[in-house]
Amino acid sequence: MKAFILAGGKGSRLLPYTTNFPKPLMPIKDKPILEIVIDRLRKADIKDITFGTGHLAELLQAFFGDGGKFGVKISYSREDEPLGTAGPLNLVRDKFTDTFLVMNGDILTDIDFHELVNYHKNEKSIATIALSKRTVDIDFGVVTLKNDNQFSEWKEKPIIEYLVSTGIYIFEPEALDVLPSEGFFNLPDLIIKLSENNKKVTGYVHHGYWLDIGRASDYAKACEDYGRYV
Repeated sequence: MKAFILAGGKGSRLLPYTTNFPKPLMPIKDKPILEIVIDRLRKADIKDITFGTGHLAELLQAFFGDGGKFGVKISYSREDEPLGTAGPLNLVRDKFTDTFLVMNGDILTDIDFHELVNYHKNEKSIATIALSKRTVDIDFGVVTLKNDNQFSEWKEKPIIEYLVSTGIYIFEPEALDVLPSEGFFNLPDLIIKLSENNKKVTGYVHHGYWLDIGRASDYAKACEDYGRYV
């Protein structure tokens, strides 16, 4: 199975660390973030990987090469200008003739990729979004009013649950048929467009570990949680 990893972002929320260093190469213990990602993909027999690169692409290529020493095959697709999270797929759409995976290159997770792919195929979906449950503690009494501003309901310090995208997707090649042939386009826009075209899009809820390394505090947590996702 093939995978496309988005590794071209500037990591602006992690400045100044990412000024001269791509975020996917930031080390967790003795391995870069992206090497940990590759290890998990390889163990799931996902070994044909394309990196979508941009910012400091030459450093990524110098470190990972053709992927041989990591037990995978790696190729590179470099965007000359920002294309969003879905736009880069235009540059490599001919590579994907069967079910494929797309994910961000700064995600640490213990997700079972085999189970995710099997779920996608059993559902006969054109796209599957891997999701993670999150909660928000509200420190106040939440009041709901009726249309005439009369009191309706009071919830004291409720806990709100919601699902968030993990940045991991499974697609069928036909999903790219709705992708504009050029320009900036994001994966949420692709998902919405598929749904608007009455294509089956499903969600797979992952109940295990997942961390998106967006800020310095996330990076610190990733270092602290090392044993939970390797």
